[in-house]
Amino acid sequence: MTMLTNLRRPPYRTYSITQLCREFGATPRALRFYEEQGLLTPGRRDLARVYSYKDRARLQLILRGRRVGLSIAEIRDILDLYEEKGEAVQSAQALRVFRQRIEQLEAQRQEVEDAILTLKAAAGRLARQHPDAAKLVEA
Repeated sequence: MTMLTNLRRPPYRTYSITQLCREFGATPRALRFYEEQGLLTPGRRDLARVYSYKDRARLQLILRGRRVGLSIAEIRDILDLYEEKGEAVQSAQALRVFRQRIEQLEAQRQEVEDAILTLKAAAGRLARQHPDAAKLVEA
């Protein structure tokens, strides 16, 4: 076995629910939910869940996806593509989903910027019309 082959093979280390929760700042309830949704498939040792290196990697991707607002269904679709059709197809789908999410976030950012401008203008008008009220707010 060559050195390169050793580097490509994932470690056979396993993780407990406590270890993964601590490492990623997740709750046991969240991990059980992801398992119920079919995103994680831990093994069992007696009654304890035993997470593989693959489960750990999937959890990392799930949490990143959730952090940027992807739905569970979108994350599931992306993760499942790897098993079904390989990395290239998975990457293409992820790219499509990411671009859509970027467009949504940019539209939301514009809405937020517009709302801020509207509120600043209204606050300025109120402060000019009611200087006593403005003084009370600043106090």
